[in-house]
Amino acid sequence: MSVQWTDSLVDLGHNMQISIRMGRHNSQVEGKPTLVLLHEALGTIRMWKDVPEELAEKTGCDVLVYERQGYGLSTPIELPRDDDYLIEEGEVWLPRLLNRLGLNQVILLGHSDGGSIALIGAATIPDQVCGIITEAAHIYIDHLTTAGIIEAVERYKTTNLKERLARYLGDRTDTMFRAWHETWLRERKHPMDFRPWLPAIQCPALIIQGEDDQYGVKEQVTDICSGIGANAEPLFLPDCGHVPHFEARDKLVSAVADFIKLRVID
Repeated sequence: MSVQWTDSLVDLGHNMQISIRMGRHNSQVEGKPTLVLLHEALGTIRMWKDVPEELAEKTGCDVLVYERQGYGLSTPIELPRDDDYLIEEGEVWLPRLLNRLGLNQVILLGHSDGGSIALIGAATIPDQVCGIITEAAHIYIDHLTTAGIIEAVERYKTTNLKERLARYLGDRTDTMFRAWHETWLRERKHPMDFRPWLPAIQCPALIIQGEDDQYGVKEQVTDICSGIGANAEPLFLPDCGHVPHFEARDKLVSAVADFIKLRVID
């Protein structure tokens, strides 16, 4: 199958422009929803590498990848970032982007922060979201989350982590790294808790986590599935950490393709 990829900026109003990459199959894809990829806390379009191309091929779906505010070519952010930024992304900016692009039926695939946003988005616009897949999503901050971020801050100061991130984040590297660790580590007026959104998710859900994820306990998966109910199924990937689409890529892609074929499209 041949897929045509285009890059553009989408104006969402309120001085917000979002950078997107869209892959459309040259042959008409009858009745298939668009697969939307939501990146991690330090992600960009380029950090997905060629995963979107493989998912487009294996699923037969058109694929949308986009960069949230602050990332890549999208509108910059100002610090400090609000505690509820993930809620705003899922309830406001994701629906607005989908509507601006005319995408009426989508499958959300989110990694880490993107997974949390996907859960909120699926609860917010259930008529548009016909399937959801999360990798390493969080619905609360656990002890592994905190320890992992503290360790990453130390590596940012003492190793070449900053230089490696700068390949993708460019001159926004310091800003986005601060936006990540400061928002997650500071004291909050209200604890992060996305469990109230879960019962509103009506679509099939595949909730994935690496068995060796250094940023989240296994209860993140089981609690998400419990909150959603019978439509949700857990998947733990052995010998895999926080980034299944790289660390267990073949298993991840196969699981996503099978889930879409058997649970979403059929």
